[in-house]
Amino acid sequence: MYGDEATIRTILTGLGDTWAVVGLSNNRDRAAYGVAEVLRRYGKRVVPVHPKAEPVGGEQGYASLADIPFDVDVVDVFVNSELAGAVADEAVAKGARAVWFQLGVVDEAAYERTRAAGLEMVMDACPAIEIPRLG
Repeated sequence: MYGDEATIRTILTGLGDTWAVVGLSNNRDRAAYGVAEVLRRYGKRVVPVHPKAEPVGGEQGYASLADIPFDVDVVDVFVNSELAGAVADEAVAKGARAVWFQLGVVDEAAYERTRAAGLEMVMDACPAIEIPRLG
């Protein structure tokens, strides 16, 4: 995991509650769906980002981060490692405050670029596992 406990706490409690979840659709069998539900239970606004741009959990979906017409605090990435770096770059361009790569998603070059741009970042971890531990 890339991201110490202090960074995890900062992202989950201190940077804002609007989370764009890249890869979130209405497919209840996908991990993104379950994680989004946990984030909502903890008071996060979850904005779906998926090529289908379908609404999920009552929130309008968008095809890309750039299409979201408001600020996003955290970008949670549920795409494979080969695609994740481009999403991190989009998060920087969007003005997000943090990027979170899910379990199994690792791109060390993207991590370095994102941190160098001033964003907080965690890789290879799951906010749905981490947030209950903060209690």
